[in-house]
Amino acid sequence: MRLTQTMRKAGVVASGFALAIGLAACGDAGSDDEGKNVDAEEVEEGKFEAGTRMAELAEAGTINVGVKYDQPGLGFKGAADDLPSGFDIEIAKLLVADLGIDPQDTSKVKYVETISDNREPFLQEGTVDLVLASYSITDERRQSVGQTGPYFVTGQQLLVPEDSDVESIEDLKGKEICSVTGSTSIDRINENGAKGVGFDSYSECVQKVLDGSVSAMSTDGTILAGYAAQNEGQLKVVGEEFSEENIGVGYSIDRPEMCEWINGVLEESFDNGSWAEAFERTLGPSGVEVPDPPTLDACPA
Repeated sequence: MRLTQTMRKAGVVASGFALAIGLAACGDAGSDDEGKNVDAEEVEEGKFEAGTRMAELAEAGTINVGVKYDQPGLGFKGAADDLPSGFDIEIAKLLVADLGIDPQDTSKVKYVETISDNREPFLQEGTVDLVLASYSITDERRQSVGQTGPYFVTGQQLLVPEDSDVESIEDLKGKEICSVTGSTSIDRINENGAKGVGFDSYSECVQKVLDGSVSAMSTDGTILAGYAAQNEGQLKVVGEEFSEENIGVGYSIDRPEMCEWINGVLEESFDNGSWAEAFERTLGPSGVEVPDPPTLDACPA
């Protein structure tokens, strides 16, 4: 969906898919709001079958969760922040709490900074137990790691300088557009006739757009809106969405039992309103209507 000028000025972006994302930019995205305090749930005997990864984590009372640190509104951590904040983080808290672990206790929960390029390696090596890092579900990734959800759906757009005449990716055929290495965004850029250039972080990519080294940055509209808000008057989000990204939770493919558990927690959050509250708190502070939750994928048999 194209952003209207009014919406740009308001710092609000909305996508047009089944689960539309409304992001109130206005400088709130990625703010110092550390989110809601989520209480650890009591783990009754037998809640998790012995030998499952969930039982192991609950017994250990510790967990490592891979998240992004540079995506305002989704996964962001400032230099002075104790905890990362954003919609990904709020969903991670719900999963951690279900294991009986306090999501706010950083001596029990290690929120590991995870970039796009190391999400699969971190899961395969056991560096993290879960990944909630704007992690698009793809068939290719599901060959090497477990992924379930989605817990939201978004689409890829363009971030360009405020004075740019670019209106769609059609205007950038043959030109360089940056994103992060290891993301599906690079593939979508190339498929649409532009030249994808990868960087280690979104922050680096944003800087390249600001200094004119590349024509645009492209990734999920929700992420771009946060950067447009941080650089109000310098950057803007343009163009129709040219992909559909189903954002899910990553887990080890060697621990398939985690899929049903994750889906169960997500389904409960859809039903009891905690998912909508997390959305409103992180992505909808300007009053954008919270969309219906997405339909979860079935776990492998």
